[in-house]
Amino acid sequence: MDRVFQLAAERPVVVFSKSTCCMCHTIKTLFFDFGVNPTVYELDQIPGGREIEQALAREIEQALARHGVAGDFPVVFIGGNLVGGANEIMTLHLNGSLSAMLKRAGALWL
Repeated sequence: MDRVFQLAAERPVVVFSKSTCCMCHTIKTLFFDFGVNPTVYELDQIPGGREIEQALAREIEQALARHGVAGDFPVVFIGGNLVGGANEIMTLHLNGSLSAMLKRAGALWL
């Protein structure tokens, strides 16, 4: 799990995704439409992706118990913090707080 958090801390927005996942595509498109260029790790296409996926599953399971985060892909980190999946990102977008969160993380300037 240390590798996951290390990767997540390197950039303002990090998305752990699967290339065949429609919700992953939707969330990446949302970020691109904001003008944000997230770092995307396609776990089904990178070496060691399966191990990262298993570590994320454990972390998401723990987060679910703590904060009610849904345990599915994509897994999004903003400012080095686990935000959650598609449901959490869409909720933040719809309530207007995603933009502010992206600005605080340095991913969005305007």
